Amino acid sequence: MLLALGAAIAVLQTISVTVGALISRALPDRAIAVAAGLLFLGFAVWTWRSADEAEDEEDEPAATGNAGLAGVAGAFFLAELGDKTMLTTAGLAADRGAVPVWIGSFAAMLAATALAVLAGRALTTRVDPGTLRRVGAIAFALVGIATLVGAAAA
Repeated sequence: MLLALGAAIAVLQTISVTVGALISRALPDRAIAVAAGLLFLGFAVWTWRSADEAEDEEDEPAATGNAGLAGVAGAFFLAELGDKTMLTTAGLAADRGAVPVWIGSFAAMLAATALAVLAGRALTTRVDPGTLRRVGAIAFALVGIATLVGAAAA
């Protein structure tokens, strides 16, 4: 299953980095940094609100076989298409360069997906999903503030 998810992640990161590289050619670096900082702050608000609105989802049966793998990879691809991670990757690629961002984002997404597959169920039974989302929102806010401070200092 991780191999199918890895393929979906590779495609998504390639799209994100390509969009980011095109943006970096069209806009000045400072404008990109300010936009990225504001985007991170927007993601912080979005994530915090989703924590407030979080509802427990019913467990679905695990998919099996090759059709199950394709279904998981396809569902993952569609769920991630245009989400915060993809937009963040595009923003970082515009600001930091396509190749290092692709390598870092692919490795991070694959590691995060592997962790979610291996330990996600255990973690969510011990920690409230809303709390996890709030921690993510705080991380987005900190990165957004740091990015804006860096843009102001440049």
